[in-house]
Amino acid sequence: MSAELKRGLEGVLVAESELSYVDGEVGKLVYRGYDIEDLARGASYEEVLYLLWHGSLPTREALDTFTAELAAERDVDDDVLNTVRTLADAGERPMAALRTAVSMLSAYEPESDAEPSDLDATRRKGRRLTAKLPTVLAAFERARQGEEPVDPDPELSHAGNFLYMLTGTEPDPVSEETFDMALTLHADHGLNASTFTALVIGSTMADIYSSVIGGIGALSGPLHGGANQDVMEVLYEVDDSDKDPVEWVKAARDAGRRIPGFGHRVYKVKDPRAKILEEKLRDLSESSGDTKWLDYTTAIEGYLTEQGLVEDGIAPNVDFYSGSVYDSMGIPMEMYTPIFAMSRVGGWIAHVVEYQEDNRLIRPRARYTGPKDASFVPIDER
Repeated sequence: MSAELKRGLEGVLVAESELSYVDGEVGKLVYRGYDIEDLARGASYEEVLYLLWHGSLPTREALDTFTAELAAERDVDDDVLNTVRTLADAGERPMAALRTAVSMLSAYEPESDAEPSDLDATRRKGRRLTAKLPTVLAAFERARQGEEPVDPDPELSHAGNFLYMLTGTEPDPVSEETFDMALTLHADHGLNASTFTALVIGSTMADIYSSVIGGIGALSGPLHGGANQDVMEVLYEVDDSDKDPVEWVKAARDAGRRIPGFGHRVYKVKDPRAKILEEKLRDLSESSGDTKWLDYTTAIEGYLTEQGLVEDGIAPNVDFYSGSVYDSMGIPMEMYTPIFAMSRVGGWIAHVVEYQEDNRLIRPRARYTGPKDASFVPIDER
C-alpha cells in the first residue's frame, strides 16, 4: 500500500520543537509557552532572542551581558561593506544582496574551524550573524540612496540601532518601540518554509551560515516573505486612484484580483500579530498626525469582513498591517522582506540548534510517476 501524498508537506509532522506553537483556529502564537502579545508588549527583541536560544527569559544581569555581547558583534569588515556597495550600484535585489553578504561574512567567522557538533560555537556564530545583518542591510539601503554607511552604535537597542544606521538619526521612542515589537512578532513561527529550509540544511550538519543563507533564499520567494510589500503596493495604488478604498476593493475583486494580506496557511481567524501591529499603526498615525494608511487598512478590513471572508477562514494576517507600519516609519518597501529576514534569523538559528541536539538527516521521498523499463539506445542510433 503506497504512502499518502501530502503536497507541500501540509500537515506532515517532521520534528518536535519547544520553540513556538501556532493555533490557527483561535489565533494564538506562543514562544516557549509565552503568549506573543505578552512578549511583544513586555519584552525586548533581545529578551526574545535569549528566550529562543537559551530556553528561558533572562534575568536583568543575564540580559545586560547578552545585549552587550550582541552589540559588540555589530561591526562588519570593510571588504563586506565594499561588496554591499558594489551590489547596490549594480542594482541587485535586496534579498539577493543579503544572501551574498551572509555568504561573505562566513569568510570572517573567527570560529569557522569549530566542529559542527559544537553547538555552543554554533550559537556564538548565530549571535554574530544576528548582530551583523542589520549593519549589512542598512549599509546596502544607504548605498542604494548614494549615501555612506552609518557605523553601529553599541549603546542603542537592536531595533533602535538599525533605524539609526538606516537614517543617520536616532529614532523617536514610538518608532523604536514599534520596530522592536515588529522584530519580536516575526522572530519565529513554527516550521514555515524558510525555517524548514534552514532545518533541512542544518540536518546535514552544515554550518549555520549555510542554513541562514538557505532561509534567506526561501524567504525571498513571493509566496513567503513578500506579502507586506504587496499590501503596501496596493495601498499606494488605492491612494493614486483617488477612489474610496472600499470602492477600489470592490472593483478589484470584481476584476478577479486577490487582496494581499488576507488569508494564511495556518490561521483561520485574524492573525494575533496583525492585531498588535494595527494598534502600533494607530500609535504612529496619532504621533505623526497622518492617519491615511490606518484609515485605508481599517476600511478595507471592515468591508472584507462584512463580505464574509473571515467567516470563510480568510482573515487579516501580519502582512496586512506590517507594511503600513514600516512605511509610517519611512522604511522603503524594498526593505520589508530583508527586515523579515533580519528578525526571523533568530528563529532559524534556534530551530537548527534544537534539531541538531538530536539530529537525524531529513530525507523525504517522492512518488515516482515517470516511465519504467525504458530501453536504452546508444547515441549514434537515436
